[in-house]
Amino acid sequence: MSGMSLPRRAAHAVAGSSVSERVADAQAFVYAPLLDWARRSPLHSDVLGHSLHPALTDLTIGCWTSATLLDVVGGSASRHAATLLTGAGVAVAVPTALAGAADWAEMTGSRRRVGAVHAAGTDIATFLFAWSLAARLGGRHATAVRLGVAANLVMAAAAFLGSHLALNRGTARRPSEGIRQPVRPG
Repeated sequence: MSGMSLPRRAAHAVAGSSVSERVADAQAFVYAPLLDWARRSPLHSDVLGHSLHPALTDLTIGCWTSATLLDVVGGSASRHAATLLTGAGVAVAVPTALAGAADWAEMTGSRRRVGAVHAAGTDIATFLFAWSLAARLGGRHATAVRLGVAANLVMAAAAFLGSHLALNRGTARRPSEGIRQPVRPG
């Protein structure tokens, strides 16, 4: 493990953590009815040949990153646009989370643990962005910007774990009809 990069060591630590297992168990308990629905919903499709969740994350993260960039470099003239982007990100976070939850419900072992910590991070970031939106709508721009920057930092860490799952662990793949895909152990 000493030859691994710091990010890979972090993902490996999350995957093997007993705390991550407790987070996964808590999420499975709290979200059980929602998980069953999400697995049967159109958000859990194989029509793309891969999970819908990664494509939706691009929308969510794109909105929020753009809002924060406007806040930092756009000045007061960009506040309205930043508010719209923050709100759009919060709105699209709902189907994004449901698509991810449907994928997560089928994971086991270390993938399930990494997915649980990823989901907890995205939940925290979404809450912070919703709080930022409320601050924006209440005229508290400085607070909204601080919350947005903090939320982007949390989202970056959560997105790293999600990318690790989708790209390194193959959790976003959907088997093609008639073609059996190899399954990597947990």
